[in-house]
Amino acid sequence: MQPERAFLDSGGPFAHTAVAYGSDSGLLGLLQPLIAGALREGRRVLVVTGERALDLVGDAFGADARHIDRRPAEEWYTHPTRTLAAFHDYVRQRERPLVVGEPVWSGRTERQVREWIRYESVLNAAFAGVPVSMWCLYDETPALDHVLRTHPTELTGAGLRRSDRYVPPERFTLPGDDLPLPDAPPSAVVTHFTLDELGRLRALVTDHASRAGLGRDLISSLVLSVSEMAANSVEHGAGHGRASIWTAGGEIVCEIADSGGGDLDVPLPGYLPPEPGSPRGYGLWISRQLCDLVQVRGVGGELRVRLHITLD
Repeated sequence: MQPERAFLDSGGPFAHTAVAYGSDSGLLGLLQPLIAGALREGRRVLVVTGERALDLVGDAFGADARHIDRRPAEEWYTHPTRTLAAFHDYVRQRERPLVVGEPVWSGRTERQVREWIRYESVLNAAFAGVPVSMWCLYDETPALDHVLRTHPTELTGAGLRRSDRYVPPERFTLPGDDLPLPDAPPSAVVTHFTLDELGRLRALVTDHASRAGLGRDLISSLVLSVSEMAANSVEHGAGHGRASIWTAGGEIVCEIADSGGGDLDVPLPGYLPPEPGSPRGYGLWISRQLCDLVQVRGVGGELRVRLHITLD
């Protein structure tokens, strides 16, 4: 099967395919027919990969390269939720685009790798029903076990085939996802709040983050995220909550616990952008973009949202 036919043969509007390659020539051999087919159809093309591959694409297509949006992977794949938002903006503003991306895996911590794996799964929900072809490139050398679990299809030497290991995003989990969050350390500053005390909570977070050495812009990000989560607890939970804030491992952490939140029954909380005009759903979506990590657990009638920002 020719790669450019995958959009028509994927079984739905959104095609999300994993593509393994082992050399520059192998990569170009995959990309040329794929991109050429999209350009013939008048579709916009976005290629996000390393500088070497971007140069190969530019040289291969010559003057036609002006119809290809090229972005360095190191500048695009900086933060999972922000990258998801960037793809969302690009896709929604163009008709049936082709997206070729090569996520950056080297230099990531184990925790960061987990969030990028989760991002790859979420893509299947974020663009379900949206007419876009998304091809994710993987160097064959560092074999990534998660690929076939997060991509419905893969392109191999034998052609395009469905992955029998694919897991839909609403059921996708990683080891440890079902474990409760560890308790806050004894050094944590703990306070309770109600609607009338949200201003005091914001001041407390600002003071603690400032003394910890967090930069001004990041303090604003943390305070906004804490405020959003605390307001959710007041409005949609028990009407009150508990905030804990501490520093550990080179980061500042703030947890909002809501005893009226109950077990979380919303799939992919905060990973998907709210529908335009929706009055709810912005808090976690914003917080996931502002913070380095957001952890959500709903266990035993208590909802806990833990926000992490790395110290400068």
